[in-house]
Amino acid sequence: MNLHLSIGPLMSLIAGILILVMPRLLNYIVAIYLIIIGLIGLFGGGNLRL
Repeated sequence: MNLHLSIGPLMSLIAGILILVMPRLLNYIVAIYLIIIGLIGLFGGGNLRL
């Protein structure tokens, strides 16, 4: 069985869980998520798989 996870949905899932557990982290989680997605886009990691 082959399991391929994309980094975007995985990060979204982790961010969503953290926001549910600690709502005060929302601003930081969104900022970090956007920075990471931007860096992945800039450096051509669009096809990055885990």
